[in-house]
Amino acid sequence: MTLIFAHRGAAGTYPENTMAAFLEAERAGADGIELDVQLTKDGEIVVIHDETVDRTTDGSGWVHGMTYRELRKLNAAAKWDGRYGHCPIPHLEEVLAWLGSTRLFVNIELKNSLIAYETLEQKTIALVRRHGLEKRTLLSSFNHNSMRFCRTVAPEIETALLYMEPLYDPWTYVRAMKADGVHPYHRTVTAAFVADAQRRGLAVRPFTINKTEVMKTMFAYGVDAIFTDHPRRAKEWKEKTP
Repeated sequence: MTLIFAHRGAAGTYPENTMAAFLEAERAGADGIELDVQLTKDGEIVVIHDETVDRTTDGSGWVHGMTYRELRKLNAAAKWDGRYGHCPIPHLEEVLAWLGSTRLFVNIELKNSLIAYETLEQKTIALVRRHGLEKRTLLSSFNHNSMRFCRTVAPEIETALLYMEPLYDPWTYVRAMKADGVHPYHRTVTAAFVADAQRRGLAVRPFTINKTEVMKTMFAYGVDAIFTDHPRRAKEWKEKTP
């Protein structure tokens, strides 16, 4: 069964990586949410995709150059013409505390490719453990060194490798990384690839799938999950798929 992960929450219709977007994902019937984490200047884990706040908020500057208190003053819904009022950048603790009252899975993407946030892995894992969400959490990153480190620190939490281009001899590589799954760009995914991965016990969860035709194809391939900005649309298509 293909699961539906709401990419940055229901980011197609709500401000991305906000509690409003995550709440909508649950209402839409998603199986899980995907979010991105970084560290503030004072070492707090915040949920935001870009390394700067410029695109998604009414502020400007680097996430790692601002304190948590400074970041909380920004409006992550500022680019939505007032439709959602003031949506602060969430702390990961806030999201995980809410998740505990739901049945949702969470994919936490560590945004540590451009900036090597020291202790991001350890702090994230500690929060997941504190909330008892080890079995409902996936850790992913384009930084595969980070994923290998997470596997060492927290073998009980699933890890997955994000990538844009096809990997050469992916099975040898994924085995060396001791990862549980792969999160490829959807254009690199074929039916044969999915079948081969699943035979080897590896999950395939392509990103980011918003067009209904591509959703239909991925459901037909039997991928383990898709990431989409439109979980409600994906849920409707999933129910139509035989």
